[in-house]
Amino acid sequence: MSILLKNIISVFSATCYGDISSVIIDHISIDSRSSHNGSNTLFFALIGPNNNAHLYIEELISEGVNNFVVSYIPEGLDDKANFIVVENTLVAFQIFAIYYRGLFDFPVIGITGSNGKTIVKEWLNFLLSPDFNIIRSPKSFNSQVGVPLSVIAINEKHNLGIFEAGISTISEMEKLEPIVKPTIGVLTNIGTSHDEGFENTTQKIAEKLLLFKSSDVLIYKKDERVDALISSKRTTFSWSFDNENVDVFVTETKISNKKTTIFYQFKGGLYEIDIPFEDMASIENAISCLLVLLYMKYDNVTIHSRMELLYPVEMRLEVKNGINNCNLIDDSYSSDFQSLKIALDFLESQNKFQKKTLILSDIFQSGLTDEELYGRVAKLVVANNIQRVIGIGQTISEFKNRFVNCVTYAHTSDFLADFENLDFSNETILVKGARSFEFEEIVAVLEQKKHETVLEINLNALSYNLNFYKAKLKPNIKIMVMVKAFGYGNGGLEIASLLEHHQVDYLGVAFADEGISLKNDGIRLPIMVLNPESTSFSSIIQHQLEPEIYNLRGLNNFLKIAEHKKLKHFPIHIKLDTGMHRLGFERNDILELIQTLKENDAVQVKSILSHMATSDDKVHYEFAKGQIQLFEELSSQMMTELQINPIRHILNTSGISNFPEAQFNMVRLGIGIYGVSNDPEEQKFLENVGTLKSVISQIRTIPAGDSVGYGRRFMAQKETKVATIPIGYADGISRAWGNGIGYVTIKNRKAKILGSVCMDMLMVEVTDVDCIEGDDVIIFGESPTVIEMAHALNTIPYEILTSISQRVKRVFYR
Repeated sequence: MSILLKNIISVFSATCYGDISSVIIDHISIDSRSSHNGSNTLFFALIGPNNNAHLYIEELISEGVNNFVVSYIPEGLDDKANFIVVENTLVAFQIFAIYYRGLFDFPVIGITGSNGKTIVKEWLNFLLSPDFNIIRSPKSFNSQVGVPLSVIAINEKHNLGIFEAGISTISEMEKLEPIVKPTIGVLTNIGTSHDEGFENTTQKIAEKLLLFKSSDVLIYKKDERVDALISSKRTTFSWSFDNENVDVFVTETKISNKKTTIFYQFKGGLYEIDIPFEDMASIENAISCLLVLLYMKYDNVTIHSRMELLYPVEMRLEVKNGINNCNLIDDSYSSDFQSLKIALDFLESQNKFQKKTLILSDIFQSGLTDEELYGRVAKLVVANNIQRVIGIGQTISEFKNRFVNCVTYAHTSDFLADFENLDFSNETILVKGARSFEFEEIVAVLEQKKHETVLEINLNALSYNLNFYKAKLKPNIKIMVMVKAFGYGNGGLEIASLLEHHQVDYLGVAFADEGISLKNDGIRLPIMVLNPESTSFSSIIQHQLEPEIYNLRGLNNFLKIAEHKKLKHFPIHIKLDTGMHRLGFERNDILELIQTLKENDAVQVKSILSHMATSDDKVHYEFAKGQIQLFEELSSQMMTELQINPIRHILNTSGISNFPEAQFNMVRLGIGIYGVSNDPEEQKFLENVGTLKSVISQIRTIPAGDSVGYGRRFMAQKETKVATIPIGYADGISRAWGNGIGYVTIKNRKAKILGSVCMDMLMVEVTDVDCIEGDDVIIFGESPTVIEMAHALNTIPYEILTSISQRVKRVFYR
């Protein structure tokens, strides 16, 4: 991209401040955290329900960004940069994408539907890439922001586009259609996703069809609901399993040896293709791809040879524990310029180690000359502070001199042969390669020994839940996120790193050693220690943690140490007891507390806080209101007497939703960010963060009368198929969850737990489940949920989550 800024401004109504007459833009950004921002960046300051990018403009200016599209100019920055003021920055961003799309004239495949959009997009990219230089949506970039970001990555070398578009309510697709402007439309499966955003299924289908209003053809599975909404003038190319009045009639599908043969009639002929999948979703997605190839007049030999090579699409970046104390980011299934930028941004958010290594294969389908492509890659490497590059492929090897501290290999096998001579330790390693390079072999040697039982942490879901609660806050309310108890069992450092990337204001831990561990691992956010012991005060000071002080004894002990170390204005947090009666200064302590604080300057009261006992229970609404009123009274007294203006906070997760009037200056988000709410209605809007998974170790069939497990607590009444799972109460599964009370999920079927849960294993009935040894098992996640388990065990979800043993490996992914 190289566009005069004045030409960009001409496409939307704006007022310009600054000299833009000769400014050239080569990069568009909406992310203030991106290391790709520079002097030739045009930054769109988007305002959403959860964030306002205008707040980061001053910082961006200090980092060299000079050009901004804004809704207003932040105070004091009028003459510090070029500002293009518009009414709505998101609308301006989309208008720019429409303008940019109009600069190119080549076929574009637009894909929408309820399910399968990303799979079909990735498969079409694979099937068509031998013949086209393709630009496609990276990952699942199909939103009101993701689609424009995808389109503005087009360059003059591309000659085919494949973009997906997703919507969640009405009036969204009409904004995306002119950005994508597809010439070929593909409608995938219509399911129940996002039903809540529409009055009915008919309305949802009608909205999705708006993407294709100007396309040359609509490719879809024959459906009466769709047909009712299509104009008779619309050119269609349809398929069906049971309706012969279509362009492609699928006569039969045969499943054998982990593949499916699809037989179909087309233009009077009978043909067949093989795909390496058995499930119906993959079969339907493959047929959608087949129709695109047929429409584009591919011959049957080519179609057959390419379709049988389709592969499972991984749509997530995984963070894994590597050898020699390394962090490993696994993105080993694709290599293109856009997805490399995304992966490097993710690498930037992982700040456990300063040292970073990039293992990169040749990059395909960039649309750029090799010279320009690897020049840009080199700039990304520098911008992201990559200390070492390992290139694999003949092309990247030719550009080895573009990178500092770079070693290259022609083939993956050459790297593996030389592996013992390479040092990997105490660093973060991003493995990014095209599928043909088989980088999964590199991941295998770099990853610590795999565990059969893992707790998978969905970082996207955690980010979503954070933003869900942020949207409930008034402007400028700070947010502390609790990462105590190993992040409620989900993992401490990785979650803290993500929260730092999201620029939350505080992290909260229970004890000093938790905070020290995070500081030692590079976390820079302020960390409040909520239950500090007097013996930890010196360590708290040494590691720049901030203690909660909850009684006069603790305050005096801390002051003695602070004065001995000659500290000035060290931040502390004063806890008030307003009714919880656990920790905190009571009303009759306040005068002595104030007097003690008045007499020294070693400490500074950074915040005053309290804790609500019944924020989630409407039965005790008046009690909760009384706590808030007492907190207001006592904290105000302290502020007046001490002439201070500290942060004040009393609300926890439930309080954020139930007592919005008491947000004060900050709120503390706990279990809600991990996807658990005490409110059933609110729970519907949260995403599951943690999924505890294992595998089937062994399957056996026992006759009637035989027993299972210790104490023969399960006796078979009939012939029973039993699967053994390698997880038990030493991993955190309650023994009370056994003996027929609990279950696991295998192949989307419930499998009841038989007999007692053992220390390292449990047994389940799989008589009616079509499964084999090695199949995945869901212990908790979507089903059963931790809420369901807690209800059955007469406990709370906190206990379920925090009970998962540290010996269970955590796997983090996006």
